[in-house]
Parts: sequence; structure tokens; C-alpha cells
Amino acid sequence: MTRTVFLFASALAVFCSCNDAENTQAPTTDSTNTAAGNSKYVSQPLVTHIYTADPSAHVFNGRIYIYPSHDTATGTPENDNGDHFNMMDYHILSMDSVGGKVTDHGVALHVKDIPWAGRQLWAPDAAFANGTYYLYFPLKDKKDVFKIGVATAKTPEGPFTPEKEPIKGSYSIDPCVFKDDDGSFYMYFGGIWGGQLQRWNKNKYDSAAKLKQGDELAILPRVAKLGADMKSFAEPVKEIKILDSAGNLFKEKNNDKRFFEAAWMHKYNGKYYFSYSTGDTHNICYATGDSPYGPFTYRGVLLAPVEGWTNHHSIIEKDGKWYLFYHDVQLSGKTHLRNVKVAPLTYNADGSIQTVHSQK
Repeated sequence: MTRTVFLFASALAVFCSCNDAENTQAPTTDSTNTAAGNSKYVSQPLVTHIYTADPSAHVFNGRIYIYPSHDTATGTPENDNGDHFNMMDYHILSMDSVGGKVTDHGVALHVKDIPWAGRQLWAPDAAFANGTYYLYFPLKDKKDVFKIGVATAKTPEGPFTPEKEPIKGSYSIDPCVFKDDDGSFYMYFGGIWGGQLQRWNKNKYDSAAKLKQGDELAILPRVAKLGADMKSFAEPVKEIKILDSAGNLFKEKNNDKRFFEAAWMHKYNGKYYFSYSTGDTHNICYATGDSPYGPFTYRGVLLAPVEGWTNHHSIIEKDGKWYLFYHDVQLSGKTHLRNVKVAPLTYNADGSIQTVHSQK
């Protein structure tokens, strides 16, 4: 891509001073909260000087830290396997509160610094334990198979130092690391199509495995408890059951409800909330259960389809309020050049969540 920033509409001309999406020497700070954004959107992009997606948000030391993908235009042709999402590094964002000034802390980890790297740094997550911050990331190895790696730092913004090998027994994409009330950590992960989850059956890899057909049971997301070192699995990877109200597993043809990618776990009033993207139908759905392993019963749509093909989110509580982080393509209009946003999240008295609509 030449030094041009794609704009979705002329109403976004205020952003024309933004840097090139491939520029890794980003400004330290940026905020769009005072910018004149397009009024059809409920929220405006948190930053405009780089393209960001798949925001995993956490509160560390009283501050919100966001661990997103960093979209760039690499010129790779688009396809259903997502080869055009060829991310090379991670930038970590932070802010004192929602609506406050956003800081870009620069490059926290680059693919060239990961010993086992092949290509494509996709959606990451982070956790804090043992006096250390851990960055978890999916990456294709030198055989073009997605594994999940881990890197460490003494500060939440990094820079992070990667381990020499991926987590043993890990595979596919979209790690989400959840800390339960007893201090245990669990990793949720998986994504079909380009995320390769369809190639894994009983934790064994089959490069020839196919996607499920309509009347077959849908592929299930995965979970494993993390070891005390936060760099290994303490147990074999398990499947997570997502059930309808009658207690039945979804079939592939139930693609408005079945799992596709983008797992996230949070807890509210003692219940476990497992949320995820349906992919080709573009919903973010949620299901609830009484154990971190499930089963989880489908409850509804948490985030209605956004502008752009993909949908990926995270949920946090800050100062007694709940927030949903997500992305769309307001700045570029292109699926592989996205921007992260945040909106309030509201629970009903029965624990259900009100659907968020990203456009008015």
C-alpha cells in the first residue's frame, strides 16, 4: 500500500492527517473522542492513526489495556481462509477510562522476533499472574499450521519476549484467557475456516479434514486449564458444548447460533458467560453456564452484525460499569483494515444482555 489512508466516507475527512496503516512508528497518543465522526455510528474509533481489530480488553492497575490485532495492507489477495489478514506485529492501547485519552504504546511484539514464526499474527489476549504479564497469540508455524504462543513482560504494555516454542498441545486461533474467582486460569480458543479448527479431532491434526455439512453437528470451541507457569496446559484440551434451550447441540446449518471463532469468557453474578462470533452470519452470541467448562446454554445475540465481514469482541467491568469492545470498518470500508470501538453493555434483571447495535 502507498502512503494513503483509506477513508470510508467524505465525512471522515477530519482523519486525513492519520499515518499510513503500515507505519509501525506510531504516535504515542491519539483519541477520536473529540473528533467529528460519522453520526450514524453509536461509537467512534478509539484510534485512527493505525488500523486495529479483535480488541481484547483488560483492567490492569486500574487502567484499561487493549490488546488488538494490527491490520495492514500487505497486498495479499483476499480469500475465505483470511490470507489477506497478514498481521506482522501488535500495538497495545491503554486509557484511564472509557472516553478518555488513548495511548498507543508502540510495537509490543513483532513476528520477526518469534523463533518459531511462519506468518499471520492474529487476535491476541493477555493475562497477569506471578508478577508477570503474559501475551497469548495465534501464529502459523513454519509448516503453516496455527499454534498459540506466549510472550512475557514486566509491564502490561510490554515489550514482550516470546517463548522459543508455542504452547504444547495448542492449536487454531483466538485465545481468550479467563481468571476465575479461585485464581485458576483457563484458555478458550478456536476458529473454523481459516482458523483451521476443522482440522483437529480429539486433539489430533488432519490436514485433509473438511468443514462440517449442514446436518452434521457443528464444530465446538476448545478450553484448557493453564498450568501454574501460565505457559503450558495443565490438562488435555476439551471441547465446549453450546446447547439450545432444549439441551441439543447445534448443527452446522444453525450458523446464526453455532460457534465460528472469537471466544470470550466473563463472569456476572456467579454465572459464566461464554460469547463468540458466528462468523458467516456476523452475530456475536452468548451462552451461560455454571462451570468454566460448560455446558453453556444459548441466550441470544450480544452484538448485532457490524459493518465489515468479521466480528470480534471482549467484555470488561470498570468502575461498576460494563463495556463491550469490538471493531468495524468505519475508517476504511475494507474488511481487512478495521478499527476498534467500545460501547456500554447493559444487563437485564434476569441476567440476559441487551443486544448492542453499532449503528443508529
